[in-house]
Amino acid sequence: MDYKKKISELIKEHVDLDLDKIEGLIEIPPRPEMGDYAFPCFQLAKVMRKAPNMISGELAENINKDGFEKVEQLGPYVNFFVDKGVFSKNTIEKVLEEGDNYGSSNIGEGKNVCVEYSSPNIAKPFHVGHLFTTAIGNALYKMYKKEGYNAIGINHLGDWGTQFGKLISAYHRWVDEEALEADPIKELLRIYVKFHDEAEKDPSLEDEGRAYFKALENGDPKAEALWKRFRDLSLKEFERVYDILGVNFDSYNGEAFYNDKMDVVVNELKEKKLLVESNGAQVVMLEDYNMPPCIVLKADGASIYATRDLAAAMYRKKTYDFYKSIYVVGTPQALHFKQVFKVLELAGHDWANDCVHVGFGLVKFADRKLSTRKGEVVLLDDLIRESVEKTLEVINEKNPELENKEEVAKKIGVGAVIFTYLKNSREKDIVFDWKEILSFDGETGPYVQYAYARAKSILRRAEGISKEVDYSKLSSKEEFELVKTLDNFKNQILLALDKLEPSIVTRYTIEVAKAFNKFYNAHSILNLEDEVLKATRLKLVEASAQVIKNGLDLLGIDVVEKM
Repeated sequence: MDYKKKISELIKEHVDLDLDKIEGLIEIPPRPEMGDYAFPCFQLAKVMRKAPNMISGELAENINKDGFEKVEQLGPYVNFFVDKGVFSKNTIEKVLEEGDNYGSSNIGEGKNVCVEYSSPNIAKPFHVGHLFTTAIGNALYKMYKKEGYNAIGINHLGDWGTQFGKLISAYHRWVDEEALEADPIKELLRIYVKFHDEAEKDPSLEDEGRAYFKALENGDPKAEALWKRFRDLSLKEFERVYDILGVNFDSYNGEAFYNDKMDVVVNELKEKKLLVESNGAQVVMLEDYNMPPCIVLKADGASIYATRDLAAAMYRKKTYDFYKSIYVVGTPQALHFKQVFKVLELAGHDWANDCVHVGFGLVKFADRKLSTRKGEVVLLDDLIRESVEKTLEVINEKNPELENKEEVAKKIGVGAVIFTYLKNSREKDIVFDWKEILSFDGETGPYVQYAYARAKSILRRAEGISKEVDYSKLSSKEEFELVKTLDNFKNQILLALDKLEPSIVTRYTIEVAKAFNKFYNAHSILNLEDEVLKATRLKLVEASAQVIKNGLDLLGIDVVEKM
């Protein structure tokens, strides 16, 4: 039963307010003694010309109380206490009936949402900063799908720019073909770094790099063939990383894809008299909006990021007719996206308001600094390898007889890293501390995965269980708090999408794990003599495992059956 909907309908019988508005006002009280749901009457005061306390008193007295234990007034609130047995039955049966689909809805049916995330640079290694955008974008993509939206995952690859001229020059001078085939990114990075080192001594190399890029822009077959090879080799490597992370995309259209789509943008801005010359460059002036000019063409006529992002936005609108288009890109790019969206708006595209930049913070380490100078980056491969190795050490110490140790360590190690990226508000910086990240206590991925494994262990040991259940027996505080937490799953997903904040679902999985562990520590399950209560508690255990699994799946994290 959808209690919020039921309460809204009951209140609607007594007040002249839109059903959706009523449902939006319903709150979950902070303490159990204040009820399970509360309706504040402040907004009715104007409409009904009465004090909120008077309205709440009348509603509490006159409302139909069927299906509720009691309905009480508390100041300006009407507090609803649900019938615990009925509530538990409805919630647990719904979870078990819907299984992996629990938490889903068709709220987004018929709406397309573009989510741009990850977007690494070709020929550069996948470092720890890239996982931030990848984890956030993948989680939002999965949440949109869960709620019925047609989500389009876009990997806007950094596959164009003057660096490719430098790379072609470096390739001709220093490449080791065997190394390139064996570990393409490593070899491409080596020759790219060497190019910069040599160019400091011999500036003419920069001219050579520019000449090669010009050849690439002009469609020179040899330059194009090399560029395509760099791209294909890089993509193969990226896909290996995405496979480890369990991440997928619907489109790999990167910057190069928009090369033939930028003239349309430039011409439109010219026709609408938005382009003006400034120091030889073509710009859109945005001083009226407290922003610097948006450069569309540089003085030499070359396009820049903004031109491509304008072209990409127009292409996506035309191709997908999106309801919303989301860009998961670091917070330092906030101004860039404000400029791009404002230019689209000034060009008369009202859908510019449906474009949203989702920013995020930096990645730091408690025991070292993250540097991007001259190839000294903390690689994602190294981070994941370290996480998996440390997890394996913990398993060997705590449960050396565990089957499939390596596979379990991989799921826990990778999951722990992703969980860390998604645990706190996305705009906060992440500080990696291995002791904290891999802890099986506290607010971590392993803690949540362990709660799931514990639940599955209980279910495996349950034999000869009564078919009869009685949900009114789940009367303790710990049991009912757990049931209420399970019931709140879909609301948390919708809140995460509304705020574009995956950490809401991450924190929710922690709450489920905590509530489950409190229940587990307070109550006997398998050793009960009351067979009906035992069977009923096992249903609660099964439902808890299902919700943890569904929550972690939205975050892109696997569960483990045994730990």
